[in-house]
Amino acid sequence: MEKRVINPWEWQDARNYVQAVEVKNVQSTLYVSGQTAIDNYGISSEADMRIQIEKALENLEKVILQADFEVKNIVRLNVFTTEHSELFKNFDVLQNWISKHQMQQATTVMEVKTLFETLKVEFEATVVK
Repeated sequence: MEKRVINPWEWQDARNYVQAVEVKNVQSTLYVSGQTAIDNYGISSEADMRIQIEKALENLEKVILQADFEVKNIVRLNVFTTEHSELFKNFDVLQNWISKHQMQQATTVMEVKTLFETLKVEFEATVVK
């Protein structure tokens, strides 16, 4: 697999994403449903935004690894939140996770009216190998 990052500017570097990712010679593609702060028993978290981000990323990572893919090969990460101001107050959690996995992904952040039950953030990914 070959990945090529397209960044006509530099300002996105501080936000831990890229403008586009070209992928060639892909063996397989994994489309991951939105992952949230739901525990192993299907109970939605009532925790604050920071804890929900951590749990949702943990769940995203678990699905990717179980599918035998690598987190560093996420090429698209969509973020849905019901509270954009709270998300950005805790954005370091996501940025640190991205840095830890040496990801270079296209990202879109969207504020939505509601998510399932008490959830505040959801991550949807496309992963390649």
